[in-house]
Amino acid sequence: MRLNPAVRLSEYFMPTLKENPAEAEIASHRLMLRAGMIRQSASGIYSWLPMGYRVLRKIEQIVREEQDRAGANEILMPTIQSADLWRKSGRYDDYGKEMLRITDRHDREMLFGPTNEELITDLFRDGAVSYKDCPQMMYHIQWKFRDEVRPRFGVMRGREFFMKDGYSFDLTVEDGLKSYNRMFVSYLRTYAKMGLQVIPMRADTGPIGGENSHEFIILAETGESEVFCHEDFLSLDPNAEAVNYKGDLQPIVDQWTSMYAATEEMHDEGKFEAEVPEGKRVSARGIEVGHIFFFGTKYSEPLGAVVQDKEGKQVPVQMGSYGIGVSRLIGAIIEAHHDENGIIWPESVAPFQVGIINLRVGDDACDEACEGMFTKLQEAGVEVMYDDRDTKAGAKFADMDLIGLPWQIAVGPRSLKNGQVEVKNRRTGEKQEVSIEAALELVTVS
Repeated sequence: MRLNPAVRLSEYFMPTLKENPAEAEIASHRLMLRAGMIRQSASGIYSWLPMGYRVLRKIEQIVREEQDRAGANEILMPTIQSADLWRKSGRYDDYGKEMLRITDRHDREMLFGPTNEELITDLFRDGAVSYKDCPQMMYHIQWKFRDEVRPRFGVMRGREFFMKDGYSFDLTVEDGLKSYNRMFVSYLRTYAKMGLQVIPMRADTGPIGGENSHEFIILAETGESEVFCHEDFLSLDPNAEAVNYKGDLQPIVDQWTSMYAATEEMHDEGKFEAEVPEGKRVSARGIEVGHIFFFGTKYSEPLGAVVQDKEGKQVPVQMGSYGIGVSRLIGAIIEAHHDENGIIWPESVAPFQVGIINLRVGDDACDEACEGMFTKLQEAGVEVMYDDRDTKAGAKFADMDLIGLPWQIAVGPRSLKNGQVEVKNRRTGEKQEVSIEAALELVTVS
């Protein structure tokens, strides 16, 4: 999907709010509402306005690119699934009230998919015959629905959410664990590209099932659960070396799993104290941004996903599943990157890289300078928002800090008399007055 590289704020729907909404309990929910990114349409269900939708698509694209690099193939499965498949797997009644059950006009029982293990297994079963059809890795990015008993925290725990779920199919357990490792490393690199420091933690498998499972956690004061880990996780760099996804990834996985890290459900206080020096123990709140599972034949056996091996024997395939909450990630990124004035977007997911602020709309010199920079930035391939609204300068500065674009260029008559404009780095707060040419170079090469 190609995003519009440049917009004028006078023509852009961005209904910002000055005050914090009463219903918003955490920073990301407050700031997404205030920045005009989302609006609630029903409990736990949101409309995505232009700014929010733009960030959603950027995160989706990063996820897609890393899945493709890891060798997964993109498909698209429907939101509505047949209840029959879920009965075969044994999960239709076990899943509980979080599943939205539907009956169509012909009295067929359907459901709004909370996940897709059953459907993808059925698709593989219909198309795979022998060991030559393995390995396979497929993923899609689709809307899901889970009827949370208490939706809260905005997109962090909504009922409808946008999710990448991927699935692997292998002939042997050994090959299945290699696919698991491939996704493990892919996830580390995906989050790093979004400006997030994640910690993989052994986790409960929940209703998905299986024995091997990791949650990918970012530390944040507003996290839903308590987590425990070694402090050295915070200095590990998943992008420190190039990754050959067809090579042996076990050493990388070992590096990220050799130190203690556990969610509160899996935490062992005695083991924590024994394995982590006192000065290195981290006890904090965490936000889950991804979850991967290897569950062997849990779904392939009941759903008949078998292939013929090299000896001619019919064997059930070994499976794994891999989820990333794409819409949830927006909230997580904001929780990790904000200050008292608003959001501070990492450049890779920022809705626009540069915001031009015209401090005196109608002034010929200001208008000409802004229009010129607006055009040149577009020609340079820089995503730019031009605040050309006829409103007070204070409101423009406040809105630009609130929406958190990495760079701001303020153009006013006083500075222009000296041939200069003011450039602000949103992350550091540093301001400098430079020539228009220097400003364009600064924000273009950053």
